[in-house]
Amino acid sequence: MEIKDFSYFLPDELIAQHPCNKRDQSRLLLLDKKKQKMADFFFFQLSELLQSGDVLVVNDSRVIPARLFGKRPTGGILEILLLNRKANKKNSQTWEVILRPAKRLHENDVIILENKCEAKILARISDKKWLLDFFSPHGFEAYLNTYGRVPLPPYIKRKRNAESSIADKERYQTIYAKNPGSIAAPTAGLHFSSDVLQTLHSKDIKIAPITLHVGYGTFMPIEVNEVEKHVLESEYYEISENSCKIINNSKRVIAVGTTSTRTLESASDKNGYIEAKSGFTNLFIYPGYKFKRVNGLLTNFHLPKSSLFLLVCAFAHTDFIKKAYQHAVENRYLFYSYGDCMLII
Repeated sequence: MEIKDFSYFLPDELIAQHPCNKRDQSRLLLLDKKKQKMADFFFFQLSELLQSGDVLVVNDSRVIPARLFGKRPTGGILEILLLNRKANKKNSQTWEVILRPAKRLHENDVIILENKCEAKILARISDKKWLLDFFSPHGFEAYLNTYGRVPLPPYIKRKRNAESSIADKERYQTIYAKNPGSIAAPTAGLHFSSDVLQTLHSKDIKIAPITLHVGYGTFMPIEVNEVEKHVLESEYYEISENSCKIINNSKRVIAVGTTSTRTLESASDKNGYIEAKSGFTNLFIYPGYKFKRVNGLLTNFHLPKSSLFLLVCAFAHTDFIKKAYQHAVENRYLFYSYGDCMLII
């Protein structure tokens, strides 16, 4: 398969720059795979589209304030995106990071951040990744919670160097986020409100939390022509005993987002039985993949030629998904992280 076949046209004005005023007021496009039909709803109607006994599997990973700014030795501004913590000491932490711009940086260079925080370059890992040791007099964890900014994706435009707004800090996080570790939100869950969760509960639609810490690899562009040659970076996941029981005792499992989908499929045996486990997955799902456990998918609209778009095409057939995306464009749905969503059953 060639990656060029997984594209679509999207006007720039349909890329959501801000979240919906109320989480559950976003729009929802229902796709019926068997009937090849679609219909327009709002997210607060979700319980009407599901059945008693269904299980929604949500990713409870919490987004960390992974975006920092500092000054290089020559005085120029650097943007730092934290990826993976490698070591943790009393006042310092070692992180794998992305630096932008990264030209003319060298090992042992010191980057100056706000409020007496410093980052020493330990090594260059690859073209894009570096290893930095961060030091703050009051501990880097406390520093990050105070000065770290929401790692919004680049298509959401905010003033550079401006502190993250209170709205972004709250809204680029699901209401059930629990376990810190993601550098991007599992965006399909951003639409849930307390009211929606209560309505689902009253209809005996269960919620089973799992954790997958969303890493940079999920959003890396596919740079090879042949889809099969693309390799995803590994991401850490956990599934508890309790969630396993809920999932394994359900006839219909609705994955909330591509991260929940990949976690479930990674932890399933050939019969769709889920085991309680933790570990790393780099499962890349694209058309031709045979799903073992996921029966339904709640997901946002994704970038063309992305691994996320390919996963959705694998779940509901590429031609049907392209028709759905065309319908969404024509009906002025909003796309990407702060955009609207679709339910595929």
